[in-house]
Amino acid sequence: MSRRTSDKLKMPHIFRPLKRASKWPIWADVIARLGVAFFLIAIVILVHWIDRAGLKDSYDGQISFLDVVYFTMISVTTTGFGDIAPVSDRSRLIESIIVTPIRIMVLFIFVGTAYQFALKRTWDKWRMARIQAKLTNHIIVLGFGISGSEAVKELIARGTDPACIVVIDQSASRIAEAEAIGCNVLQGDASNDDTLIDVQIARAQSVLVSAGRDDSSILMVLTVRHLSPKVPISVVIRAQDNELLARQAGANNVINPVSFTGLLLAGSAQGAHVADYMADLASIGGRVQLRERAIAAEEIGRTIDQLASGGRGLRIYRGGKPYGFWEAEAQQLEQGDLLVEVVRCEECEASVPGG
Repeated sequence: MSRRTSDKLKMPHIFRPLKRASKWPIWADVIARLGVAFFLIAIVILVHWIDRAGLKDSYDGQISFLDVVYFTMISVTTTGFGDIAPVSDRSRLIESIIVTPIRIMVLFIFVGTAYQFALKRTWDKWRMARIQAKLTNHIIVLGFGISGSEAVKELIARGTDPACIVVIDQSASRIAEAEAIGCNVLQGDASNDDTLIDVQIARAQSVLVSAGRDDSSILMVLTVRHLSPKVPISVVIRAQDNELLARQAGANNVINPVSFTGLLLAGSAQGAHVADYMADLASIGGRVQLRERAIAAEEIGRTIDQLASGGRGLRIYRGGKPYGFWEAEAQQLEQGDLLVEVVRCEECEASVPGG
């Protein structure tokens, strides 16, 4: 059992209540709230009518039903002109024990409704419009299924601010899940130009595509590449025959979980700890981690075994071509080289040399 799995087993269970979107339209919700408020007001009118003998009208001395309705409304709304007032001890007790709690509940209903359907919506739209306009150097995740959600969680575990992640999905439940962990979210079709323009695709740091279906994922890659020719795109493809199509569509990295699983299984057949070590490399929860970075200034001219980070260099990329640690090109690092190294997790948190 890997270290990450054992840590998960030790974590205490946290109860998370189920949530389901209301089937009521907004207008029905508003009518229901107003109905409750007027029902409570009707109770107060009835109480005042029954106890009208304890009320005094300074205008004509008579308490009619219209006077009761008038007194109830100015009482509930805390206006209180003073022309009608409770004078008996029983009336004052009723005002204190029955009418005042109802008055507070009615005010909460009115204020809460106004906040939720007017102030809060207006504020949220304004706030998100400001955030949307300033989005830059962010990571866009297209599809928040199993692969997409795990990728987001891993990014956050590696130190990425959730506010720098934008999730696009058509499922309301998945959008709610992404929003709950602090990500920016947009419910819509990720293969639509307008949707991607809304999340500032041209200013994104990278795009992760995991639509769940290869045809949908390739279409999203095509759309992203059309709108942003230089943004790095990683895509999950499940059929090997579609990997070439994904690359032709513009994907920089094509990840096939089926093939990767096959590699792990084949490796574990030849060594009991191969799969466990690969999981360590891929996850922030392991003892070691794969990291890609640019060569630091003090590493120029050194060999791949003489890294300032103390990590183990595995491969360099020079001019877009990969060179292994055993090849001659890796024996003298040059400016502009990209390095893939294995580092201890404690070192992952430290700053990159020269950064």
